[in-house]
Amino acid sequence: MAEGTRLAVIGAGPAGLAAALAAAARGVHVTVIDSAAEAGGQFYRQPAEGLGARRPQALHHQWRTWERLRDGLGAHIASGRVVHLTEHHVWFVEADLNGFTVHALLGPEHEEPAEVHADAVLLATGGYEKVLPFPGWTLPGVVTAGGAQAMLKGGLVLPGRTAVVAGTGPLLLPVATGLAAAGAEVAALVESADPKAFVRQGGRFAAYPAKLAEGAQYAAELLRHRVKTFVHHTVVEAHGGDRLDAVTVAALDADGRVRPGTERRIPCDTLAVGHGMLPHTDLAETLGCRIDGLDVHVDDEQRTDVPGVWAAGETTGIGGSALSLAEGHIAGRSIAARLSGAEPDPRGWAAAAKTRTKLRKFFAAVDGAYAPPAHWTELITDDTVVCRCEEVTGGAIREAVGELGAGDVRTVKLLTRAGMGWCQGRVCGPAVAGLAGCELTPSRRPFARPVPLGVLARAGESEEP
Repeated sequence: MAEGTRLAVIGAGPAGLAAALAAAARGVHVTVIDSAAEAGGQFYRQPAEGLGARRPQALHHQWRTWERLRDGLGAHIASGRVVHLTEHHVWFVEADLNGFTVHALLGPEHEEPAEVHADAVLLATGGYEKVLPFPGWTLPGVVTAGGAQAMLKGGLVLPGRTAVVAGTGPLLLPVATGLAAAGAEVAALVESADPKAFVRQGGRFAAYPAKLAEGAQYAAELLRHRVKTFVHHTVVEAHGGDRLDAVTVAALDADGRVRPGTERRIPCDTLAVGHGMLPHTDLAETLGCRIDGLDVHVDDEQRTDVPGVWAAGETTGIGGSALSLAEGHIAGRSIAARLSGAEPDPRGWAAAAKTRTKLRKFFAAVDGAYAPPAHWTELITDDTVVCRCEEVTGGAIREAVGELGAGDVRTVKLLTRAGMGWCQGRVCGPAVAGLAGCELTPSRRPFARPVPLGVLARAGESEEP
């Protein structure tokens, strides 16, 4: 390996850590850049040391895998092969003749600039939750499913005493069982997916007995904690004055519409809701990487179509931690070989490639089974706030489409300001697209997060960490 050959890994979740360890073990100087205070990403989110957690492993699956990643990272840091930059929020990756410059903002106030120079970049930026609006979803006490899990894992706190977990997707199971095990009363698990979809995918699921066993374990935990499960149901409305005090759920018919007369009101002080995951692709888009649908396109080595840029984990498609680990390992080995000028030998990552292939097929089946109600937009009233940042209602979006002729998310944004706020449409984007009757597509932004003007003015002046 040439002296000074450098890799910047953006993200310290399973994919980023696996890639960093694989590359560092083969002589690459790695800088891991992450926005969190500790490594692990969302999947292995760790409580702060000051909280004194005695059994953090009780909040996690695959703890031994995390220990191997954590200890491996520590060993490489001690040897000087890896630098781990925490609380660094990457807002732009600049490509030039000398390689890449990763621009980041340091600290919770996001005002201190930092730059990392590298010969190659791995994007392991993970994914984020999709939440579809419904009346009352802005009430205090309504949180995302992943947000409830993050509060428990990272803060050792429960979001409330009595919770309803709702939406669709495999994340709901660990959230419901985790809250129940931590002492919350989980009044209901409300899953909108149709059981018939699982029957249609049954043959594909049967090829993954370990995943079926994991699902059976979750089901047993739900039974043990006496959690009522409503399948092919959805949340119709959240109720409350100053904060949430109940939700109304209802059954869905074969077409995905609410069945009249099936509504039931469930008292609760917390609603943890989510409708799947979306990949973070902002940095990939600004670099000009090809996006297939909503995922970053990669080849068999996890290379994007931009020379010197690799991607792994949820940013290439939502598929869980095991898939992220496999992709990260492949990417790390490929990067090490390419930076040394050698042709990579795929035999070196044959086991990881086999895992990748199997899990991609499995999660394709998962995507086919889990889906929000087909007519979820009918639940959004004209008074329902859709864009929380700019307080744009469903009625304003429908007016932009029906009376002003908007036919895409960008035009709706220009006419209503939906998506112009702090989150830049990451939260409201799926809902706006659904109400506009168009496909959700990546929105290319110049920067991955808001940046102070003073930082932009000084860009390029800070020294490499």
